[in-house]
Amino acid sequence: MTDAQALKNPSYLSPAQAASDELLYRKVLWRLVPILFLSYAMSYLDRINVGFAKLQMLGDLGFSETVYGLGAGVFFLGYFIFEVPSNLILHRVGARRWIARIMITWGLLSAAMMFVKTPTSFYVLRFLLGVAEAGFFPGIVLYLTYWIPPSRLGKALALFFLAVPFAGVIGGPLSGWLLQSFHKVGSLQGWQWMFLVEGLPSVLLGIVVLVVLRDRIKDAVWLSEPDKQTLARNLERERTHTIGVSVKDAFTLPLVWVMCLIEFCIGLGIYGMGFWMPTLIREAGVSGLLNIGLFSAIPYGAAAISMVWVAKVADARGDRKFFLALAALIGAAALYLSMSFKDNTVFAIAALTVATAGILTAFAQFWRLPTVLLSGRAAAAGIAIISSVANLSGFVSPYLVGWLRDTTGSGAVGMYLTAGSLVMAAVVTILLPARLVNRQID
Repeated sequence: MTDAQALKNPSYLSPAQAASDELLYRKVLWRLVPILFLSYAMSYLDRINVGFAKLQMLGDLGFSETVYGLGAGVFFLGYFIFEVPSNLILHRVGARRWIARIMITWGLLSAAMMFVKTPTSFYVLRFLLGVAEAGFFPGIVLYLTYWIPPSRLGKALALFFLAVPFAGVIGGPLSGWLLQSFHKVGSLQGWQWMFLVEGLPSVLLGIVVLVVLRDRIKDAVWLSEPDKQTLARNLERERTHTIGVSVKDAFTLPLVWVMCLIEFCIGLGIYGMGFWMPTLIREAGVSGLLNIGLFSAIPYGAAAISMVWVAKVADARGDRKFFLALAALIGAAALYLSMSFKDNTVFAIAALTVATAGILTAFAQFWRLPTVLLSGRAAAAGIAIISSVANLSGFVSPYLVGWLRDTTGSGAVGMYLTAGSLVMAAVVTILLPARLVNRQID
């Protein structure tokens, strides 16, 4: 670019400055993402490990599939009610204290699941767990926007979202091993040990968050003043490209509610797989709790590879719509095939693997959209609105699938409906205006 062109384009960076910025943002990522990654992994594990507990808990406590589905899903009612207030509080008091509060309370409540005896206690603890965790995911996404501008946020989000398949890869075998090896050790059943062992680390990690995180760029003692100024300047420059900045914008922009619908449909797929995968793997012919846990790691491992590769390609091509829609359609087709040929163990596991990769890739691609379109209080409220409405899918999916299993005696109908929701997500995504969601921020 010539000097004249640089004068017309204030955002132009010299090669030396571009290289310097790249190193600076790499430093920011290495400082923030590892702790946020581990926190989100524990969040997802504590949210879905009830799917493994189900393999023992239903028999021990005499719960029906419907009771399990309602208990698994009621978590998201508490999450929905408190999501937006929680994110607005985080925006006001700071991420460090609020995220730590969330993690400590959810860790204690997750461990308390070991005391479940009746359907009522199951419902109450799951609801309170949702209340405690409300605001965590959108809070992290919002927190990253305080440090990283939209043009660079794709990589950070891709790394952060890898926590979901990581939780599946590590958590599946761990949960299966705890269920099998600690069954009737002392006075506790295997599922009780699992809740205890997997819940308490979140409390310890919450304390680490309180010590390690800093709320804003200006608070970072590990950054020099010139680095702080560079980060703040880049954020301010790109903030002018957003279409919403106030809380009112978040509630009144039609595009926000369209994104709620897309993420709700994707969420039906995520929680349809997350809460029922151990059962689906067992029904595909895999026996033994540890083996089920090991096999559950395969789909999540494939999803991790898919999420990273697609994020890289999508950023290079600048086409968020296409890759989001394609991933959702692939997930839908594979989920349908996994049910159509579920008596063939190899084919069923392969189809579940492709389905999980497609669904989680669509999920990761989706969250690039609101961070491009919203900033400030609009981002705090809008990201929370989208997340809270979308998380209602976590209530609908397990309850509906559980009820259909009790009613029809088969899990196929629920999975077919889940596949249909992913097709809807793809269709609505394709209809989004490309000039907004695919635009590049220079």
